[in-house]
Amino acid sequence: MRADILGVKVDRESMAETVLKIRKAVEEQRPIQVVTANPELIYATGRDVRLKQLINSAEVVTPDGVGVVWAAKRLGHPVAERVTGIDLVEALFPIAAEQAWGVFFLGSQPGVAEKAAEKVAEKHPGFRWQAAHGYFSREEEPALLEQIREFKPDLLLIGLGAPRQEFWMFSHLDLNTVSIGVGGSFDALAGINKRAPQWIRHIRLEWLYRLLKQPSRLKRQLVLPRFAWKVICSGKEQKRTRKVR
Repeated sequence: MRADILGVKVDRESMAETVLKIRKAVEEQRPIQVVTANPELIYATGRDVRLKQLINSAEVVTPDGVGVVWAAKRLGHPVAERVTGIDLVEALFPIAAEQAWGVFFLGSQPGVAEKAAEKVAEKHPGFRWQAAHGYFSREEEPALLEQIREFKPDLLLIGLGAPRQEFWMFSHLDLNTVSIGVGGSFDALAGINKRAPQWIRHIRLEWLYRLLKQPSRLKRQLVLPRFAWKVICSGKEQKRTRKVR
């Protein structure tokens, strides 16, 4: 049973369970879509019904961030733990190396996806990879799609930023791969934007660390209080509805 957060259905499984589900899909050659749902993406669905429908049709929707974990608990449907895009792919890379999967890195600025793939391959040698940046034009897209089809990746990591990556993912279901929206993970994997130290992640303040390192994220972070307020109002509405019943 999924947690309902403002109409978005989010999986309640742990990281280990999520990794197992994705591994099984790859082994069965069963195409699935994986959405890593953070507060900004969930909040955006309030203004975009189609986006909400797409997310709710995904086979896997992970709670990406402490805000989503808090919201699920507040609304009475606690999740096991947060499952962020970058943590998820980092948990999948050792399996990809062991099983010699093909991984396609799509997104970010020119050169970043390649650098991310190279660094990951150095750490986890054994998987095949190709990469392409996310600044392709409409005219260039057919060649990109043909490249992905010819490579036949087991994992297609899409770092186009939300919600563009979700719309793109669901517009190309014919690619027949396990597709995962990973946001800005390539920048971290390439070493361009360093992740917070483990102890900061452990106390759930990685969002603050990223904000201090990248002040330009402030505008995006302003969504968080609005998201929290909507969650609180949703919880109150649920309580009123139960009392009426």
